[in-house]
Amino acid sequence: MTVLRILITGGAGFIGSALARHLINHSEHQVMVLDALTYAGSITTLAEVKDHPRFAFRHVDICDGHAVEQAFADFRPSWVSHLAAESHVDRSLDAPDAFIQTNLIGTYEMLKAARSYWSRLPADARTTFRFHHISTDEVFGSLGDTGRFDEHTAYDPRSPYSASKAGSDHLVSAWGHSYGLPTLITNCSNNYGPWQFPEKLIPLMIGKALSNQSLPVYGEGLQVRDWLHVEDHVRALVQVLERGQPGRRYAIGGEAERRNIDVVHALCGILDRLAPRSDGRPHDSGIVNVADRPGHDQRYAIDPARIRRELGWSPQHSFETGLEATVQWYLDHRDWWHALNAAYQAGTRRGLLSGS
Repeated sequence: MTVLRILITGGAGFIGSALARHLINHSEHQVMVLDALTYAGSITTLAEVKDHPRFAFRHVDICDGHAVEQAFADFRPSWVSHLAAESHVDRSLDAPDAFIQTNLIGTYEMLKAARSYWSRLPADARTTFRFHHISTDEVFGSLGDTGRFDEHTAYDPRSPYSASKAGSDHLVSAWGHSYGLPTLITNCSNNYGPWQFPEKLIPLMIGKALSNQSLPVYGEGLQVRDWLHVEDHVRALVQVLERGQPGRRYAIGGEAERRNIDVVHALCGILDRLAPRSDGRPHDSGIVNVADRPGHDQRYAIDPARIRRELGWSPQHSFETGLEATVQWYLDHRDWWHALNAAYQAGTRRGLLSGS
């Protein structure tokens, strides 16, 4: 295959760093990561590849249009994988400004720079160029007990986070329709795996359990999520870039629906075997029910039939084996998440509206 130059925004974050590592380790492509290194982005996620001759890193905020344009001019990408985003729902309830700025204005700056760069490329390079926007299933709102999201589901965002991501999806789609920019959009379900910032459910519960803290579960924990291992996700992202049809969107899901309370119990069971409590009590004795998140979506699930059918992708990790491997990774990397917890208070409850 032709060696390409791939620009990854948000490439020091959870999914972006997994994509960068995958491309360096499993292809001959050149990779440049742009990242503002906000609280959820850590250069340590790229330690494995940072000295590789095909890898480059640039400390850039995507809202800085001049810096973004300069990165395009210097690196001359063949593909763009746009992952940079604010992504935590509770934080968006407390402080929506950052979500509007990064997810909407940042995406606009990326599209503006990409269109300017793409329009000046030679004809053959214009044909192969791709702008791939990576989004979330949360833009579709909440499901009832049945049904799944797919590429034709209507948008119905319920939080400042999902609304800002929905807006960024629409911007990307508009640049494709209005200006002919070869865009692709993917909407994924909940990711899990190594290097996830410890404010998200699975690493949060692991960290609290290992610290003998209570395990706070929103409401009764009956919310259902479709879990996708991050390594399966990045394989799908590469398939979309390599073989996806411009102007098309693809829904990516792990087909592993679980209630939040069941995920926490499964984590506790694994920890009881791998890292039992010193007092002999089971880890799930620490579960406590806390006030639910305002407007908490009840169920997400994705139908990945299109990407299975058209691109031949399917998840390779079962949730059970993927979860156990994830727990083991956090056990083996305590220094990493301990430092983040100390610096950013990742386990602090957010998203409780005034008066609640």
